[in-house]
Amino acid sequence: MTILVTRTPDRTAAPAPVTSLVPAGTSRTSVTSVPETRRDEYCPFPLSTDARAFGLTTSSMRLGSGTLAVRHGRRTGSDTATVLLHGAAGSWTTWTPLLSAATNGGSAGSTGRVPSGALALTDLIIPDLPGWGDSEPADASGRHSTRPAPGITTVAAAIAETVRALGYERWHVVGHSLGGFLALELAALEPAATVSVSLVSATTFSVVDSVRHPITRFTLLPGYTALLGVMRALAVAEPPGRGLVRWLNRVGVLRGLTAPLFSRVDAVPASVISALATEVRPRAFVEASALAGAHDPERSWARITCPVRAIQGDADIFVADSDRARLSAVIPGFVSRTIAGTGHFAHIEKPFAALEALSSLRESTLSAPKPMV
Repeated sequence: MTILVTRTPDRTAAPAPVTSLVPAGTSRTSVTSVPETRRDEYCPFPLSTDARAFGLTTSSMRLGSGTLAVRHGRRTGSDTATVLLHGAAGSWTTWTPLLSAATNGGSAGSTGRVPSGALALTDLIIPDLPGWGDSEPADASGRHSTRPAPGITTVAAAIAETVRALGYERWHVVGHSLGGFLALELAALEPAATVSVSLVSATTFSVVDSVRHPITRFTLLPGYTALLGVMRALAVAEPPGRGLVRWLNRVGVLRGLTAPLFSRVDAVPASVISALATEVRPRAFVEASALAGAHDPERSWARITCPVRAIQGDADIFVADSDRARLSAVIPGFVSRTIAGTGHFAHIEKPFAALEALSSLRESTLSAPKPMV
């Protein structure tokens, strides 16, 4: 049984003006569009923790598998939701730069309205995944348990349960990094209800191979394999490990250590680095990696029937060149695009470009003939 507990009122069904998130130099009297010269600016928006500024309500979903914190709203009366799934060491706030880009014009142009066929950021459902953000970890006490973390399929099923509890029958799902892995699993688990999948730097086949064979496949994703090693070391003593990361942020060292994740770490807002420091949970990262390594993506994702499109940065250390070909071999009609000048966080580094690329790819997949099955 699903129980929804609403914690903050939904101020409006329409996207609210995001006056506190306007890029420096932009007038605060009107935020319906951003000057064309600023659309290519690197990291134009900080992360925000104010759900109400985006017309979202914050609720707790008490599911059979645990309790999820969910931000949702901007309803249009449609039966189809847009679900945004964040990655490891993240929370719902990871998506706020993309929401800011859409609110401030984005691919909608000067009207601020999303055209037909574009990536509609309405009817939104943005959960904090189990153990991340405000969602409770695998054990309700908040401490580490000897019980195994919920499996990939279990988490995907919980997301589907959440969407239906909020009154939707179908969904578009957008996933970043680990969230991309889950988005694909959700589409495989619920092929009839999943209308489309959009991936942002999704961790897929190359991460699975790196987890399974960290030595022999080290050169495939050396950045990810090295990070996993660090997380395993920090996970040995979880509270001190997390405290060390936060201390590194306070003394200004963490920015340099996260440089491989971004194209231009010097220009990344402090809110992004602080969020990484707050959300890093070594044991959860290690457990998620282990679950991915134990998964059989070829067998599972072959059940996907909806359009799947992907974007990734040209400096992304978590996505290998081989991922595109392997996804294309498993998922008919798979399409992808590279966003220049970005690393693993294209939706934060260049949110306008990410929004427009995903919208363009969606139009191409929707207009393409369906493959014969």
